[in-house]
Amino acid sequence: MENVLGKNIAKYRAKKGLTQDQLAEKFGVTAQAVSKWETGNSCPDITLLVPIAGFFQISVDELLRGDQPQETRLLQPEERKDFDRMILRVMVDSHRGDRVRVNLPLPLIKLGLELGVQMPEINGAEALQDIDLKAILQLVDSGVIGELVEVESAQGDIVHIVVE
Repeated sequence: MENVLGKNIAKYRAKKGLTQDQLAEKFGVTAQAVSKWETGNSCPDITLLVPIAGFFQISVDELLRGDQPQETRLLQPEERKDFDRMILRVMVDSHRGDRVRVNLPLPLIKLGLELGVQMPEINGAEALQDIDLKAILQLVDSGVIGELVEVESAQGDIVHIVVE
């Protein structure tokens, strides 16, 4: 089985420019423990998963599974989640190496669109300029979930929009 968790810990640790010793100190473990996590010989204690994910500014799901696109599905009415509990996730990996992750509750987006509010985090990104949030909400209303949009700009920016 692939060591996704360990690889992710190593990847995000390196992105922060930390050594295994520094990460170990942050979470009150030994450098050897971090080394074992990264090599897949052991895993962090379950109580550390939320703090580790928070430290790296990612979700626990992203820490455990990585950036896996969510399968797009059409749910029957009885399978659908409550709209008020759904999240729109916008993930941008820029050609300059920037990683942006925005998680927005769908009710907030709906209210913002009804009020005519511009959403600068989304509208300001060139790769997202043609994304129609109203159309995305209509898809969700009809039962579509998962990865709804994948865009790669001419400059190499990659954008994923996922509804969960």
